[in-house]
Amino acid sequence: MSGYFDQTLAQLKEFEGCVPWMYRDSVGRVTVGVGLMLPDAAAACGLPFTVGSGVGVPATAEQIEGDFARVSALTMGRLPSFYRAMGSLELPEAAIDERLRAVLTGFEATLQARLAGYDTLPDGVKMALLDMAYNLGPEGLLQGYPRMIHAVETGAWAEAAAQSGREGIGAARNAWTRQQMLSAVVGAIHAEVEAVEKSAGGWLRRLWSGVRRVLRWGRKDCCR
Repeated sequence: MSGYFDQTLAQLKEFEGCVPWMYRDSVGRVTVGVGLMLPDAAAACGLPFTVGSGVGVPATAEQIEGDFARVSALTMGRLPSFYRAMGSLELPEAAIDERLRAVLTGFEATLQARLAGYDTLPDGVKMALLDMAYNLGPEGLLQGYPRMIHAVETGAWAEAAAQSGREGIGAARNAWTRQQMLSAVVGAIHAEVEAVEKSAGGWLRRLWSGVRRVLRWGRKDCCR
């Protein structure tokens, strides 16, 4: 798996939190893992819950349905720890990561099909887009941020960063997204400088090195 993909996965676990037991999110949906919504007990039964943490015993469908019903009956909007009981079932971390990878892979396939030049985008930009897609849904990203999408497709990284702000998330997450977009600006500058130097046969670097030597000599001389 590509490095940017693994970094996105790790960052999502930090931003979204990673809770191995079922809980209710801020709008009352039963959720598990890294913000994975479970619409009904059947969806929960499709996951490899275990009895106990770590390497536990696989839970039966009846146990999963019972835990889903227990959590669904509790007050919504509490911290995840509120929903954990003595017999709460848990989803192994490997299963959480596998599910997260599958979701991200599907989202990335949508972006590849709908966003011009996606495969050639800088890694930082891909990370920002995948984070936004996970938070908003691919359609929420593509339809809700037309100016940012246009900026990404045209390589206007500073504009893309300016248009990437989301409501309803923490300032740190918005700042991280902007930083990923702006990292492409730095990469573009480095690439341009290298291209100029290559076409000039390296004289620009030699000139700059000479200027730096003169400046250092001047500083030493003035301090005698």
